[in-house]
Amino acid sequence: MTEADRLFARFPYYIKEFIHTNGWESLRDIQLAAAKILFETDNNLLLTSSTASGKTEAAFFPILTELHGNMPSSIAVLYIAPLKSLINDQFSRLDALLDISGVPVYHWHGDVSTSHKTKMLKEPRGILQITPESLESMLINRSNDIVRIFGDLRYVIIDEVHTLTGSDRGNQIICQLMRISRLIEYSPRRVGLSATIGDLEKAAAWLGEGSGRKTSTPELPSQRIKWRLGLEHFYIQNPALDQTQETEGKITEEGEFERTGYAPLDPGYEYLYDCVKDKKSLIFSNSREETEYVTATLRQIAAKRQEPDIFLIHHGNLSAAIREEAELKMKDEELPAVTCATVTMELGIDIGKLERVAQVSSPNSVSSFLQRLGRSGRRGNPPEMMMVFREETPLPNTPLPQMIPWDLLRAIAIIQLYIEERFIEPPAIKKLPFSLAFQQTLSILASTGELTPKKLAERFFSLPPFAAIPKEDYKTLLLSMIKNDFIEMTDERGLIVGLAGERLTNSFKFYAVFKDSEDFTVRFESSEIGTITTPPPVGDRFALAGRVWEVTELDIQRRLIYVKSVEGKMEISWPGDYGEIHTRILERMKQVLSEDTIYPYLKPNAAKRLQTARHLAASTGLTKSSLIHLGGYNWCLFPWLGTRSFRTLRRYLALNAKEYDISGIEYDGCYYITFKMEPNKEYALISGMDDRLSREGIDLFSLVGQKECPVFDKYDNYIPPELLRKAYATDRLRADEVIKRIRQIKEEF
Repeated sequence: MTEADRLFARFPYYIKEFIHTNGWESLRDIQLAAAKILFETDNNLLLTSSTASGKTEAAFFPILTELHGNMPSSIAVLYIAPLKSLINDQFSRLDALLDISGVPVYHWHGDVSTSHKTKMLKEPRGILQITPESLESMLINRSNDIVRIFGDLRYVIIDEVHTLTGSDRGNQIICQLMRISRLIEYSPRRVGLSATIGDLEKAAAWLGEGSGRKTSTPELPSQRIKWRLGLEHFYIQNPALDQTQETEGKITEEGEFERTGYAPLDPGYEYLYDCVKDKKSLIFSNSREETEYVTATLRQIAAKRQEPDIFLIHHGNLSAAIREEAELKMKDEELPAVTCATVTMELGIDIGKLERVAQVSSPNSVSSFLQRLGRSGRRGNPPEMMMVFREETPLPNTPLPQMIPWDLLRAIAIIQLYIEERFIEPPAIKKLPFSLAFQQTLSILASTGELTPKKLAERFFSLPPFAAIPKEDYKTLLLSMIKNDFIEMTDERGLIVGLAGERLTNSFKFYAVFKDSEDFTVRFESSEIGTITTPPPVGDRFALAGRVWEVTELDIQRRLIYVKSVEGKMEISWPGDYGEIHTRILERMKQVLSEDTIYPYLKPNAAKRLQTARHLAASTGLTKSSLIHLGGYNWCLFPWLGTRSFRTLRRYLALNAKEYDISGIEYDGCYYITFKMEPNKEYALISGMDDRLSREGIDLFSLVGQKECPVFDKYDNYIPPELLRKAYATDRLRADEVIKRIRQIKEEF
């Protein structure tokens, strides 16, 4: 008997029938690997494989086998997912299997009915699907019931691990699992699922933190890449952002303006429209603003061509009803639909047979590219993506750095890094997560009641995400929390939640560790449209849900905006952090400019634009030298460093500008730094930097000003500024790549 037959034989009858019903002639490699580890070891398991490769089935076949005839006396499997929508439909294709198994499945998040939750609480059994926020609420508000609910918990499954590893939200999950383990007095096995992991060792270490178990990461045979991929480039014809005003028309005999049309559209959007209009498609953008603008433009093109408006929209600031409409219409195979989306559609929400993915501009990371590409190509077809790039036409006097098509270069670099090296960005692990430390401190006290400072510190430091926080820093945090009444010290010298802390913990918003803004809700008649951050005055217009609205009434006290619909399109702005770019991407971008490779996925315009950029780079010396003289006192440094290292370099230059005799430092993204310096001083600058960096290195803490208060994460406003500065230097700056790159630039001379 082969190993595959032996493992298959262990499955109960209903799993075997499910496999045959799905037409699988044999178990897939990922299913064999998962079964072997879960059946034959006590290890945790990290499964990483491409989208739609059967990871969910691979995890559940052996888990359901273990539960068959041996149902635990509590919840048996805790499934944690980062999105409600993942929980709502992640098991849809397993419904028949779970029905036959007799294993009950419960959902638990903010949109789930009280009756469904009550049913689970009455007799906790089977599988519980939950978000990190709802699990936090359960630990605080049902602390006395945790043992009954999870007392015989066998497995914890964490989905979309790549979005969680090292982040505050992911570390919150690790804290929650440790707190549950302390209460039930043992650690259940953990199973992590992801399509894109850049550093298996780091991700496995994160998944297993504090569990006392090894984490197995089975190596699967590498699959040959089969993609349908295209990149095309266009120059922008109409840069106007506000096209709600009439721009074409005539004056009537009565002297009034009569509209005859809107501003002309540019060919980039027309091309995008033609790419998706006849296919069930997703169009990704890198921000909510761009998603709104793209949706409105495509609707405008449909109206201009007198074709059906099949365009939907999906992002985090839209109402649940609008998001759910997009998800349902995308699942309906009979219905033509195209959804414009942000990262909210990047994860594994099952939206059925998707024919094509389009991307406006370039993704920020290889991981994001693979996740988005992997949304298409299911059910036997290769994944298919078209990227569209739009750019202002350079003027004759445009400075050199602004003549380089950075987005196009980034997209090519991302694609080539994965094709050539299977490179995916490693997770960035936070060492000083003070915002999470604040939240978990309050959560521990809210769930346990009074604790002595020593007992609280013991509980706190038993949570792996806080292992690198010095004890003195935690003491500083506690003293600040006591001073500001988040924590109160009792007469018996115990610590309890203070009045300010109660105001926080009594709100459902406390359970989330990601930043939420105090948004205003937008209402049109009886429908909720979504939220925006800043309320415009009555009569002003803004974009939301791919349409333009005019404010008719404001209710500031209740944070409501009442609107009416108007034609056209506009832009809107939300605050946000659009992610980091890895240094390997920047290095590969430089190589793209330097090499003469013809990439087969470039369409004619994109190939021509790259050829122009390569000619410009060669003729200006950009491919040979990282420091370019732009004329007069103007210089430009191209360091080819990722976000953290670039940030470190520009702060270092700003701090030491006087010593290096430079001024007027400006930058764009992490692509280039411009400054003023006398001619013929370039070698002295780089040589002086290299000598000093070789001797002294970079004191990262000196790069953060004493008056700075770097607020990024949800509870940073409550953290002492000196701790925030320390966290910024530790987790958002990086010196080693800067020192290495300056040495390389010196060698260019």
